[in-house]
Amino acid sequence: MQILIVDGANVVGATPDGWWRDRAGAARKLHYRLLVADTSYDEIFLILEGKAKAGAPKGRDGHLHTIHAPKDGDSTIVEQTKLARAKNAQVVVITADRALQSQVEFLGARTMSPSWLLSLLSA
Repeated sequence: MQILIVDGANVVGATPDGWWRDRAGAARKLHYRLLVADTSYDEIFLILEGKAKAGAPKGRDGHLHTIHAPKDGDSTIVEQTKLARAKNAQVVVITADRALQSQVEFLGARTMSPSWLLSLLSA
C-alpha cells in the first residue's frame, strides 16, 4: 500500500498567492485538488491545522482522509506516519520542514517537497 501524507500548511504556503488572507479557502482548494487528483497513491492524508481546518471537514472522502490536527500539524504527521509504517505501507510525506523531514525519514518514510506535489497536481 502506498500512502501520501500532506503537510497542508507547507503546501499552501509554497505558493505566494495571498493564502494568508484566507487560510480556510486555501485549504479548501488544496483539499479539492487532492480529491480529484489522479495519483498512484492508495490513500492520501491531508493534515490541516489552525484556521485552515475550517476549509475542509475532517473525515474520509474516497481515498482522501482529512485530519484536523488537535495541536500542531507536525505531531499529527509523525503519528500518521507511525500508523502507516506499522502496517508496512510505503509512505511519502510532503513537507519542506527539515526537522519534520528528519523525523519521518527516521520512521522509514520518504519525503518530497511541496513543489513536487504541486507539479503532480498540475499534470
